[in-house]
Amino acid sequence: MTQTAPTYDVIAVGNAIVDVLAPCEPAFLAAQGLVAGSMQLVDAEHSAALYAAMAPGVEASGGSAGNTVAGVGSFGGRAAYIGKVADDQLGGVFTHDITAAGVHFGTPPLQNGAATGQGTGVCMINVTDDGQRTMCTFLGAANQLTVDDIDADLIGASAIVYLEGYLFDPAPARAAFEAAAAAAHAAGRKVAITLSDSFVVHRWRTELLEFIAASADIVLANEAELAALFETEDFDAAADRLAAMVDIAAVTRGADGSVVIAGKQRVKVSAFPVDKVVDTTGAGDQYAAGLLLGLARGLSLEDAGKLGSLAASEVITHWGPRPMTTLETLAKDRGLTLA
Repeated sequence: MTQTAPTYDVIAVGNAIVDVLAPCEPAFLAAQGLVAGSMQLVDAEHSAALYAAMAPGVEASGGSAGNTVAGVGSFGGRAAYIGKVADDQLGGVFTHDITAAGVHFGTPPLQNGAATGQGTGVCMINVTDDGQRTMCTFLGAANQLTVDDIDADLIGASAIVYLEGYLFDPAPARAAFEAAAAAAHAAGRKVAITLSDSFVVHRWRTELLEFIAASADIVLANEAELAALFETEDFDAAADRLAAMVDIAAVTRGADGSVVIAGKQRVKVSAFPVDKVVDTTGAGDQYAAGLLLGLARGLSLEDAGKLGSLAASEVITHWGPRPMTTLETLAKDRGLTLA
């Protein structure tokens, strides 16, 4: 089969979420019974109660994979997105924002979502002075993504399909993952997955390992997620085990940068220094944006990793999970290659 040139560099499948970000003190997290730095799923009532207790905040379209494709668009890449919002006000906000970022988004919204308690998903994010974020997510309509929402032609027109680990929780969404991976491989494309959160890994470790072994070509993780996946604190051993399962493994290490591995090749990529870390929300998402765009365009592991580090360094200098400076311009100013 002759493989056609992809229309899109990256297509992402994920939870379509609107973020509400607010500053907080550690005492607030303790009072709310929240584990600092964690992500947990909450119901509509808990979400509303937390919103009422939080400090004044800002709303920004988010969702991990949505942030990533917004970053791809900021680099000048061609991106598409599959995710579920409701036909409500927040759904309109999400759709506007991701389209404005240059991302193709055509998933039909969930009808009458608000009336059935399945409005557009919301993530309450409390950020401490050190930039660490603690997230409580009401999935709502995002949780209603099914196989029917997977556009096989759109998947097949994308160099890399990127699957958000947060979406691994609901069984129908996991089936959608399987369908997306099958469509990608049928078209000769690559499948990438992010582990998203160590809590996700703890819940679904066996199933994630099975999916990675059967369907993933590229895996992105941070140190905590990697340790959870293989139940070891030995970073090098865990990284080697992951690399043995897939074509490319990329593991982020915060201020220590990242490691990108393909077979016997292991590339350490330094973090770009910043004056002050304001909010780490979206750091991993934007790293994925740069890395995946670079891989989609055939860049070396080092050059792709540098794009990831650059994007992560931009997003942690301000509030919100998406770039405020055009990443394409930033990359050119730093002398980084984009093609």
